[in-house]
Amino acid sequence: MGFIMNHSKFNDFLEKIGQEYKIYAPVLLEGKGTFSDTDTIRYGQVTSIDQIVFNEKSQFSPKEIILPITQTLFYFTEDSITEPKVEDKRILIFLRSCDIHAIKRLDQIYLNNGYEDSYYRKLRDKVKFVLMECKNSFENCFCVSMGSNTTNEYDLFVRESNGQVSIECKDESFDEYFKGMEEVPVKPTFIDSNETKVNIPENLDQRVFNWEGWKEYSSRCIACGRCNTVCGTCTCFTMQDIFYKDNKNTGERRRVWASCQVDGYTDMAGGHSFRKDKGDRMRFKVMHKVYDFNKRFGYHMCVGCGRCDDICPEYISFSNCVNKLNKAMEEVE
Repeated sequence: MGFIMNHSKFNDFLEKIGQEYKIYAPVLLEGKGTFSDTDTIRYGQVTSIDQIVFNEKSQFSPKEIILPITQTLFYFTEDSITEPKVEDKRILIFLRSCDIHAIKRLDQIYLNNGYEDSYYRKLRDKVKFVLMECKNSFENCFCVSMGSNTTNEYDLFVRESNGQVSIECKDESFDEYFKGMEEVPVKPTFIDSNETKVNIPENLDQRVFNWEGWKEYSSRCIACGRCNTVCGTCTCFTMQDIFYKDNKNTGERRRVWASCQVDGYTDMAGGHSFRKDKGDRMRFKVMHKVYDFNKRFGYHMCVGCGRCDDICPEYISFSNCVNKLNKAMEEVE
């Protein structure tokens, strides 16, 4: 079913549905950018269509909504453990095709990887998707190369154009919000080309460890981990036990995002560590995104959103790295 309404009617829809759902979308955060007097686009809760940024790519992915940066798993005392309550409201997320594919990767790791993570499941079961189409390919995107430029796994589709909002409803649970409205055909359009194109090497083997190209990143990377932070498919975390000052026998255990690019990520008991070289860390990340994950699950982990290229302060390009690796592997055949 498809419907068309003006901004006022759509805001009424958001108000009604907001009684049951917490609604998240890309929003403009003025003055919150990386540098002084710059803005950023990041996911936040919305109540009006005017708050939603449709025509620009968010710097952060919507991952942080269902996999929080810091998440309390349980509270503990001397003799008890209590899990925090999960809010009753469901979650509605406005996101693009590549981000829907990215959440599929999170599901693979946290739900279909031999063990189901109950903390992730509690939030994931509450989520429904509102698709936002990309009218043009954004800078550094290579979603077409990764096959994530199209999707049919959404519950609602919303297009804003010239003060009018077009909606496609695929989920019957939302039908009641459109009762009495005239149905019209509404379908999303998807981009079919990017300026950036990536060729995944098909002949990767042990020779990849000896590729001289990794040395470039040993000198350029500063191990800030920002590429992992903005990535929609990175799933690594560490644990923190927080002890309260008033009683050192009570506190909470938190799950916190981690980065395979930062110092200390591979530290082990006894003071040992591996992949201390930044080039080795880059190799680990690249191989995981375009080889290891695919070998195990049958599709690539990277979805080509290009956020890692956008955010890197040293202008390191993941897409360029993969293309250079592909060229190197072709030359040694």
